[in-house]
Amino acid sequence: MLIVPEALIAGLVTAEDAFGAIEACFAAMARDEAYNFPVIREALGEGRQYGFKSGLDRAGGVMGVKAGGYFPGNAAKGMINHQSSVFLFNPETGRPTAMVGGNLLTALRTAAASAISIDRLARKDAKVLGMVGAGHQAQFQLRAAAKVREFEKVIAWNYHPDMLPKLGEVTAELGLPFEAVPLDRMVEADVIVTITSSPAASLMSAHVSPGTHLACMGTDTIGKQEVEPALLARARVFTDEVAQSVTIGEAQHAVAAGLIRAEDITPIGAVIAGLAEGRQSDDQITLFDGTGVGLQDLAVASTAVRLAEERGLAIKVEV
Repeated sequence: MLIVPEALIAGLVTAEDAFGAIEACFAAMARDEAYNFPVIREALGEGRQYGFKSGLDRAGGVMGVKAGGYFPGNAAKGMINHQSSVFLFNPETGRPTAMVGGNLLTALRTAAASAISIDRLARKDAKVLGMVGAGHQAQFQLRAAAKVREFEKVIAWNYHPDMLPKLGEVTAELGLPFEAVPLDRMVEADVIVTITSSPAASLMSAHVSPGTHLACMGTDTIGKQEVEPALLARARVFTDEVAQSVTIGEAQHAVAAGLIRAEDITPIGAVIAGLAEGRQSDDQITLFDGTGVGLQDLAVASTAVRLAEERGLAIKVEV
């Protein structure tokens, strides 16, 4: 078995690597060459969550599981709140093949999924990027979004405004102007990325203009919610996996309210594979419900293992 520790990931996997791996993963799902197993999530109290996401990619010859969760007290201890590890297995024999640090990979694969949705669904002339959320993953989201559209400005809102200067630093690195705004100013955005861990909606339908693309990336558990359900009723909704979208994703609330049905949601992989249409008009609102599927984690972990092997950095142990 090979071990690729967390400390090596930053020097191995780039945002471009993650983008390619996740795009191929979504397309394989749409072609029924890969599928996710049921998600197991457990609330541990005090905001802590732990669980398992797993799946099998027949095309890539990969089977595995990501174990981890969200621990909001970690920041005070000098650690990021999201903690995870990915374990890969030979799908023919069940033997373990690799253990990979999953913290940075989670941020990279989440940002890649969002960027893929922007690349495939946002208007080509999108100029203003709106960010709702300013936590650890928001910086990855911002950088990834800036790679697929030539934005001219970034506006942002966060429940804790004191965290917004971090995003301002990133936009300065990208050479873009930045402005902290109230939520009602999100009507100015052509693309909005939501990346919060909120239990209640913050972005309302009235905050979103026609023609906007939204990448809603924070809701991955029953009870979480970033946007008003009425917004999904206005939008053409896409997702990584429909089953997760309607049970633990942003769509859970709109479906429960009877505003949309599972049949109304299109897998983004179908757009990538040419099996479904993407944006249909310039004034259409498109919304990507990024729930985060296990196959995404396996895809980027497999990429990390391959690169580590090529560079002689993977640690080999007998099991």
